[in-house]
Amino acid sequence: MEKLLMLLASLLILVPANAQKIYITGAVEDSISHNPLPGVLISVINDTAKVATNQYGLFRIAVPSQDAILLFQLDKYRPKRVPVSVYNRILVQLDAIDNPQDAIAKAKAIARDRSSSGPNPNYGNTSMGTRVFFDETYGTMYENQFMKTLIRSHSTFAVDVDRAAYSNIRRFIHLKEKIPVDAVRIEEMLNYFNYHYLPPPKDQTLAIYSSYATCPWKPEHRLLQIAIRGAVMHTDSLPPSNLVFLIDASGSMAPANKLPLLQAAFRILVNNLRKNDHVAIVAYAGAPGIILPSTPGDQKDKILNAIDNLSAGGATAGEAAIKLAYRLAQDNFIKDGNNRVIMATDGDFNVGQTSDVDMEELIVSKKESGVLLTCLGFGMRDYKDSKLQTLSSKGNGNFAYIDNLEEASKIFAREFGGTLFTVAKDVQAEVYFNPAMVKSYRLIGYENKVISNADTTGGRVSGGIVGAGHCALAMYEIVPGTEGGTLRDTEVVFKPADSLLAQIKINFQLPTDSSFHTIWHQIPDSCVAFEDADADFRFASAVALCGLLLRHSAYKGEGDSKMVLEIAKKSQGDDQGNYRKEFIKLVKDLKKNKSIY
Repeated sequence: MEKLLMLLASLLILVPANAQKIYITGAVEDSISHNPLPGVLISVINDTAKVATNQYGLFRIAVPSQDAILLFQLDKYRPKRVPVSVYNRILVQLDAIDNPQDAIAKAKAIARDRSSSGPNPNYGNTSMGTRVFFDETYGTMYENQFMKTLIRSHSTFAVDVDRAAYSNIRRFIHLKEKIPVDAVRIEEMLNYFNYHYLPPPKDQTLAIYSSYATCPWKPEHRLLQIAIRGAVMHTDSLPPSNLVFLIDASGSMAPANKLPLLQAAFRILVNNLRKNDHVAIVAYAGAPGIILPSTPGDQKDKILNAIDNLSAGGATAGEAAIKLAYRLAQDNFIKDGNNRVIMATDGDFNVGQTSDVDMEELIVSKKESGVLLTCLGFGMRDYKDSKLQTLSSKGNGNFAYIDNLEEASKIFAREFGGTLFTVAKDVQAEVYFNPAMVKSYRLIGYENKVISNADTTGGRVSGGIVGAGHCALAMYEIVPGTEGGTLRDTEVVFKPADSLLAQIKINFQLPTDSSFHTIWHQIPDSCVAFEDADADFRFASAVALCGLLLRHSAYKGEGDSKMVLEIAKKSQGDDQGNYRKEFIKLVKDLKKNKSIY
């Protein structure tokens, strides 16, 4: 029987307003190795339009109608005619004309090479100039500036432990691709790692720690680190969970690093479920549907079969799917339990309300239901980071990016409690600086989580969430000294005799409580040399500096990748999971290939 070369063609139809023709953009790749296939000629039957895929397998072609038939042609293979629907991912089989066995053997060899050497470095977007075709979207961020203490003595931001940016950056580094500046969120890099601050006593929800030392990349400045540690919840004391898996099974999820990886990740989560937990599954493509009604967690075979039988195809009706998932979670609501929607997608919604603003309005309307949200991002090329970040931040949620199975194990096995169980929600931090000690200050990271002065009262602005045992880090760069003069805002008064650098106020709610709780922490003006600071402080500083370099920050001072490496190597400490060791290797890769940032 004659062997065939299997091609995957991703098609996206764009319909400009009042246009007589529609435009199809897409990519052609080998279905075995997922390598892009250049030189595939695509033409429209009974029309003169023709285009050949570029070196990355990408094409764009105008067709007269949505009922067009595309003709795929590749050297040494017989042509293939394929009808086009509104939005699909199609599998095209081309018969080899000459020696088809060689073609299959070559494709399998490429696949073996790819599996042994890691992800295909030619499979990506930003450095390839493919933004026109497959655009990864990131929310635009502008660096926090230095603020004079006399003008505004306090800084307020939403506290969370999102970590998506770090694993996404790691993906770019592994692929040797240019890292988009707006993909770099320094607080998510800091919060990816484990730190050794003690959890609060049993009768408390959060504990606050602070450290103050000289700044390695700007010696005349200082670094203030604030750590907020959540209470630890042991497995046998975790409340029962009512979970809804909201799984994107649209055509864009077909590649191996999307739906197949998603399925593997959820298998890890299911294996950690207990008898008193319940899981329902909503899958969505052109329209959402309930794949599995609420099912006890000990019926693992039933849950796993529902996950394994998912396949990708169709458009992405994100709006309708979110509404259905929340309704299902509310129908099976467990009082004083962990009620949560776990949304797994590349974020490429294209049916119903689709903009970031639309999604924000939708998720805010669902927030008061008492159902929390976890967003899991998958994939590349058409990955919509900005949309998932909006959903998680506005819906009392957390956000992670899963780039490989190891990351799935970290999130769903080693950090099971922190990922799925929240100890504090709407967490806001207000840091009040003493104008007699601090001339100016700058919050490093948290750019899209800063809360303005007008929104800090009455609980009108949502904060972030802190999971069980999680530690949220924030860092400030401080210009010490004073300019004299009169303080304009006087909510917290520092007495002349005070030797305090700052005071921290944390506002938060308990997961099942609508009232706000407040804790305070005082920071003495006691600066140590950077070399004498503890290992956690120094390692976090290395991560922050790495983020500044990746963002091409105007505030990187004398910092460079050599400094990052030196600090990180000397501050590995107790490195559970070898995540700090992995960071050092990533920095070495960055140092070798500066063209990717």
